Amino acid sequence: MAIADENVLVFPRSLFEQLGVFQGFNSELNRYLPAILDPKNNSFMPRAQAETNPAFKQIIPYVVITDGKSILHYVRGKKAGEQRLVAKGSVGIGGHINDVDYKEPLLAFTKEPLLASTFGNQEFQDAVEREVREELSIQGVFDAKPIGLINDDSTEVGRVHFGVVHVLFCMPDKIKKNEQVITQVEFIPIDELKKKRDQMESWSQLCLDNLDAFLK
Repeated sequence: MAIADENVLVFPRSLFEQLGVFQGFNSELNRYLPAILDPKNNSFMPRAQAETNPAFKQIIPYVVITDGKSILHYVRGKKAGEQRLVAKGSVGIGGHINDVDYKEPLLAFTKEPLLASTFGNQEFQDAVEREVREELSIQGVFDAKPIGLINDDSTEVGRVHFGVVHVLFCMPDKIKKNEQVITQVEFIPIDELKKKRDQMESWSQLCLDNLDAFLK
């Protein structure tokens, strides 16, 4: 889908400020997600507009795939939708939530405690799976679990995006690349991957700095 034709899910930065702005990685899912994904607080906006409007945050699933000892790493190619991240290394697969992902409005969360094992409504989880399967062919059940959030206001890209970080445990032989927007796809041992940190996009750096949250 071309950016000019794409409507993406956003929420107002003013809500983020009410909930408490943080910089970097945050594991407080219960504090932020029920409000952010409440249909009263979000809407779809043309992506071309959202990319240059810091008054809103685009909600981005960011899925880290690991077998427990190594992590899938790739480099964003020239055909990537976000040109500001081209040629940077990444450990996160995902992208924007589009209006085509929803046949009905987002469902509100209940007031019960939000558990990572039961997080989200089915529409959101289906959108997460769609984003990953567009770029990777994955054998077996897709069971990505949310484990944290990312906000990085230190970069132009980060100021208009908000990451919902998931972890997917999967063996390397169950995964193949689909799209040309990602290149050099490989599982890299964690210790070796940390040496590549400075060559990665900021969100991936934050994930590497918080691996304890992924490998529990």
